[in-house]
Amino acid sequence: MDSIIYTAFTLLGLAVGSFLNLCMDRLPMGNSIVRPGSHCDACGQQLKPVDLVPVLSYIWLKGRCRYCHTGIPVRVLIVEMVTGAFFPLLVWNYGLNLELAVALIYVCIFLLIFFIDLEYKLILNVVVLPAIAVALAFSFFWSGFDEFWPEIGPGITLSGMLGGAAGFTLMLLPYLISRGGMGAGDVKLAGLIGMVNGFPLVLVALFCGIVAGGTLALILLLARTVGRKDAIPFGPFLVLGSIVSLIWGDGIISWYHSSLISI
Repeated sequence: MDSIIYTAFTLLGLAVGSFLNLCMDRLPMGNSIVRPGSHCDACGQQLKPVDLVPVLSYIWLKGRCRYCHTGIPVRVLIVEMVTGAFFPLLVWNYGLNLELAVALIYVCIFLLIFFIDLEYKLILNVVVLPAIAVALAFSFFWSGFDEFWPEIGPGITLSGMLGGAAGFTLMLLPYLISRGGMGAGDVKLAGLIGMVNGFPLVLVALFCGIVAGGTLALILLLARTVGRKDAIPFGPFLVLGSIVSLIWGDGIISWYHSSLISI
């Protein structure tokens, strides 16, 4: 039975990944994600169902449009595979419950932000602001992912709101100091991450993101792949830290507390 569930969620993840690709293509351009239907951006040909089978269509067509043979970005394949991998991972981590449903929504939002920022160096308000509203709504009737804050009313905790305030404030300071070295989108994203992970897991998320981003930047500088003045999008690293915290944050906090006690 478990294998059937994992397979079903893998297939669902692949299908959702295909939709996320459509969003990644259209949202940065300000286009509707509803109309027109899926088509080749190069020749305008309406795509048939056989052209839209996640992963398999890309492999069968060798990464090219069936009609005009224009290359399809490899990002399409990567997004479908990554989403297809995350869905069963989240099932394994949360089980079949409300937490799983919310985690799936959050991870899809984060993947959308990750790849758009990586490709276009943009963190879109049209994605982040509705996501903040969704996270705020969840925080009022559901306690979230952490176990560190008691309920202050029927199903209400302070965790999400405190996490959002902490994330926003902690990223606002370097944004003001850097004078353009960091985008305002990163600040809003940090607020979203705080609301999703809650407090204190937002600290885990930001720490992981900063360490990952700083490490990669140092490697690229030492390898002279980028210069000191070259911009490296920070959003993908914040997203990576948030997903790590979302899945393993409680374990990291528990390990940290036990390490302090043993010292």
